Amino acid sequence: MTASLSTASASQRFSGLSNDEQQILDQADHFAQRELYPLAERMDREEWWPPEVFKLIGATGYFGIPVPEAHGGAGLDLFASGLVVQAFSRWNHALALSWVAHENLCLYNIYRNADDAQRRRYLPGLCSGRSIGALGLTEPGAGSDALGSMRTTATRDGEHYRLNGSKLYITNGPVADVLLVYAKTNKDRGAKGISAFIVEKDFAGFKVAQKLTKMGFRGSPTAELVFDDCRVPVANRVGEEDRGVKVVMSGLDLERAMVSPICLGICERALQLCIDYARTRQQFGQPIANFQMVRAKLADMYVWTESMRVMTYQALRAANDLEIGGGGRGDIHMITAASVMYAAETMNKVLNEAVQIHGGSGYIWESEINRLYRAIKLLEIGAGTTEVRKIIISDELLGR
Repeated sequence: MTASLSTASASQRFSGLSNDEQQILDQADHFAQRELYPLAERMDREEWWPPEVFKLIGATGYFGIPVPEAHGGAGLDLFASGLVVQAFSRWNHALALSWVAHENLCLYNIYRNADDAQRRRYLPGLCSGRSIGALGLTEPGAGSDALGSMRTTATRDGEHYRLNGSKLYITNGPVADVLLVYAKTNKDRGAKGISAFIVEKDFAGFKVAQKLTKMGFRGSPTAELVFDDCRVPVANRVGEEDRGVKVVMSGLDLERAMVSPICLGICERALQLCIDYARTRQQFGQPIANFQMVRAKLADMYVWTESMRVMTYQALRAANDLEIGGGGRGDIHMITAASVMYAAETMNKVLNEAVQIHGGSGYIWESEINRLYRAIKLLEIGAGTTEVRKIIISDELLGR
């Protein structure tokens, strides 16, 4: 049976959420516990993707959270999106990651940067969950230097572009219907010669090269994508040619703001699992919750999780006001990098203690706490590694 989230509920009374925000979080939590949690174990064990789950999420209104209702969204804001993914991450963090790739990296990026025709064509399907979205940026030889080392090219050919290259570690890649893909339209201009394109899975020349097997977030499918003279209509270019870097940098700041609540939700769940385990696990004739060292671990986990909550919400509120074309510089660039850096590193500490409290049972692959533990490294790598985040923060502090 699932444990209650009494610790999270108690904490949220002091989190600074408005009544409406608290209601959004609570409703998303109830939905995720009821509909998404029962899928989590099989998704991890088999790397299984539930084929109807995005349609269910869309029908319930949990896609397009910050997108106006006229485009099929909920008309709320990015902070509300963060609360939804926080709740989803408590109960099925793999689906929460796929939700972010769809909702934030693809859907919201298209809304913020596309023209009206592109919005009318793609947003209704993405908001309803009938179409699954993904973003294609990282390449086999271009990770932390995703822009400067990008080799995928887009060459104008009449009313189409021909895309050639590959993308690696693409969340939702194996199941995506619509992808926002970055390619170099002017190799001589380096990072300033990049353009963004909306690619459909049925476009000639596009294919999923391989589905990748991962240590954690196993139910969130990840792939290598290949573009072999993939023909993309000029009408599917997002923004002006060679101006895609603005889309990239703005999107990265928003992505970092949305990764932090994944860490927060995972830590909330881990803490509750540890409290329940400490109360029920008997050693030396008494619950291990009676032992001072176990109690100290629980106290540390609580403090770490609460400090993560404050920084996560601060970054989300700051990202709410990010103008279209903004990001990649200034305070928002620094605070989102700081938020995800702190959240990911702190999650590592929380889950390390969580496995220690569970002892041998926590080391077993099938246990829920083990599933959460195997998730920690990805969030220290994705959306810019911890090392890159430190460079961003120090550059802004030093005015470089």
